[in-house]
Amino acid sequence: MLVSSVAALVLVLLVLLPPLQQGSSAADDDRPSSTPSPAPSVTSAPASPSAAPAAPPAKAAAGPAAAAPTHITVEAAGIDVAVLPLQPTAAEVASQSIVPPFTDDGYWLASYGTPGAGSVNTTYITGHSWEGREAPFDRFSTSTEVGDTVTVTTKTGTLRYTVDSITTHDKDTLKTSDIWNITPNRLVIISCYTEDPWGKNVVVTASPVPPAAG
Repeated sequence: MLVSSVAALVLVLLVLLPPLQQGSSAADDDRPSSTPSPAPSVTSAPASPSAAPAAPPAKAAAGPAAAAPTHITVEAAGIDVAVLPLQPTAAEVASQSIVPPFTDDGYWLASYGTPGAGSVNTTYITGHSWEGREAPFDRFSTSTEVGDTVTVTTKTGTLRYTVDSITTHDKDTLKTSDIWNITPNRLVIISCYTEDPWGKNVVVTASPVPPAAG
């Protein structure tokens, strides 16, 4: 069984900090309590290869060649956002943490898989849910359903996926989940779970729709 190669990487998706601490970034400072803030969420990649069974392989993707995603849409859930690359720096890898920019955009974990024909790993896209206002990634918790179509636009074309599962994971155990197994062409979307933003992540998995199917 294979596990995604960027091991020991903790993804800090959505951070709601206490009063500013030494070493905090400018994005964290002096935000009034009434201002909508990213909901807190921690997602962890495996620290070592897992003994869990490998996930069933996703269907082989045809169509556009594997390329960086630039947009993600789930029409049924009202999700329509740009996707930007997020590449961990050496310092982030050393600290085992990534804090995506505080925007409504999606962020593609560029160290893992690339969507499209020739993909060799799972594609991971993450984004902030927010407390205090509506945000697109909230809808992966509240409005997305199994069977929904996810459309991913890349630099070489458009790919469609069908949502296979929507699950929640405790943040401190997600690193042992099989979502980190290498499954080419699979799409995994991660955000905080809006009903328990301090304790859980919502994870949406999807498989590519064969071109002949639609």
